[in-house]
Amino acid sequence: MKKEDTKAENKHISTSKSLDDEQRVKVLSPGAMVAKRFFRNRLAMVGLVILICMFLFAFVGGALTPYKEDQVFRKTDTILKDYVGVTKNSAYRLISAEGKKLPSSIVSALTKAADNGEESFEANNTTYYLTKEGEEFYSIAGGSQIATALALKGNYRFNESGNVPLTDEAKEAIAEAIDNDKTVAEVGDTEYQISKKGKQYMISVVENLGMATKKVFSTASSDTEMTYDFQFAVEKAIDAGETSITVDGETYELDVDKENHSAMISKGGEEYAYVSYYVMNMIQKSDFLSLDLRREIERAVSSGETVLTFASAAGEEEEYRIQVRDNQYTVKKNTETHLNDTFASPSKEHWLGTDGNGMDMLTRLMYGGRISLLIGFVVILIEIVLGMLVGGIAGYFGGWVDTILMRVVDIVICIPSMPLYLILGSVMDYMQVDPRIRIFMLCIILGLIGWTTIARMTRGQILSLREQEFMVATEATGIRVSRRITKHLIPNVIPQIIVIATMELGSVILMEATLSFLGLGVKFPYASWGNIVNAVNDSYVLTNYWFVWIPAGCLILLTVLGFNFVGDGLRDAFDPKMKR
Repeated sequence: MKKEDTKAENKHISTSKSLDDEQRVKVLSPGAMVAKRFFRNRLAMVGLVILICMFLFAFVGGALTPYKEDQVFRKTDTILKDYVGVTKNSAYRLISAEGKKLPSSIVSALTKAADNGEESFEANNTTYYLTKEGEEFYSIAGGSQIATALALKGNYRFNESGNVPLTDEAKEAIAEAIDNDKTVAEVGDTEYQISKKGKQYMISVVENLGMATKKVFSTASSDTEMTYDFQFAVEKAIDAGETSITVDGETYELDVDKENHSAMISKGGEEYAYVSYYVMNMIQKSDFLSLDLRREIERAVSSGETVLTFASAAGEEEEYRIQVRDNQYTVKKNTETHLNDTFASPSKEHWLGTDGNGMDMLTRLMYGGRISLLIGFVVILIEIVLGMLVGGIAGYFGGWVDTILMRVVDIVICIPSMPLYLILGSVMDYMQVDPRIRIFMLCIILGLIGWTTIARMTRGQILSLREQEFMVATEATGIRVSRRITKHLIPNVIPQIIVIATMELGSVILMEATLSFLGLGVKFPYASWGNIVNAVNDSYVLTNYWFVWIPAGCLILLTVLGFNFVGDGLRDAFDPKMKR
């Protein structure tokens, strides 16, 4: 009994919580010691919690959100939109008679002749004759040559060249007109035009081709077609001040505005057409402008009014606003329109509001986090592979291999990265690279530029490790070179690589955000935290819509801070001396 008590008293039971206690050192493995140091670092734990939250937010949140990354939300709103364009017509419009066709190419010659008070003009090798019927209103006749006449000793010799035969009565009338120096000979309902060319007289039959007017005809229905005779009769009635006309057996009433030379035309007590000097074009081709509203708009424009109130067909008062610029009038109307729900304030449907494209900000932040974090990890993976490969070979073999590889590293370090990013981004913009491919290109470019830090660190570590006893033992036992590097050297460098990679992740995310902010990184419709901030490109949005850019900026800040905290914690855990 005494012997057992003595053994119990001599047995040492450690109650110390210190990591350097000899009994604890015997129990804990090196990996467990690193983990203990890391998890006891409060800042490292804060960083780890931040990163876990960021990953849950980006990947789990993106999977749970009911919205898509590029889903656009719309709303119905009443806005003042362009409704109709109004211009006072100053050019002659050609209206062809039944069965005739007036070419539009004669308008300039016609206008010149009308302005100069001429009765005829030449166009397209054809002579046209003008007859003034009223205010800026002309009938147009054309002559087709049917014969020539040559005077021989008081007699006329006619040579017929057209399809219209000359009767003896017509020849006598033409000869009499020539003798009396007249240019027109009338026989019954036919009018012959006479023009002299050298010793010959050119005989032409004159027929009505149509009319030219500056007035514009509008109908009460888009299906209504107005005949030439109707339009001609209306023009004559307006100039004569008549209140009714009869065309083709139909009677029409005219409400004439003598001051503006316009008229409302009714048929059977219902509005039929309206004629005035104003051209009105609907902005929406599917809309149709009623004649009453057309008349009211003309009255408001003529009197210089800027606001017009008009009762619609449903009896509701509608307000129209009139704007003028360079004699072009635009009538605006409050219209119910479907719009993108842009810059909507935070609400129950959109917790962080919507952006300038009407997309849910919270969803964009989640998907943007995926892109930013994935770019960071892919770039770091590329840097680790390249850095460990180049640094491992240079450090192990040394000599001329080391010299060449380190010069390559120096060259890459000397490349001005930001100008290179700007140039490559501009090239991809010019080539219109697909946004998805652009993301992969961005990862490759960032990885090819940033691997030098890991390469230098790996080289330095391997230079010191290869001279140690365990490496001499591997060489003595005949282990091949590739296995020495991958199984014995690289594992001893991994702790330092993990630390550097963790801290580099923050820098890569910042670089991606910077490039996206400059418009050279991730492109729409894909989101990243950088291009979300880039969407705020004017001071008004910056000051009034904080929910667009502040959350993205905070996420970038927290993520980079989290990686830095974790990197510092890993560095202190692997090498406690660094903390001291």
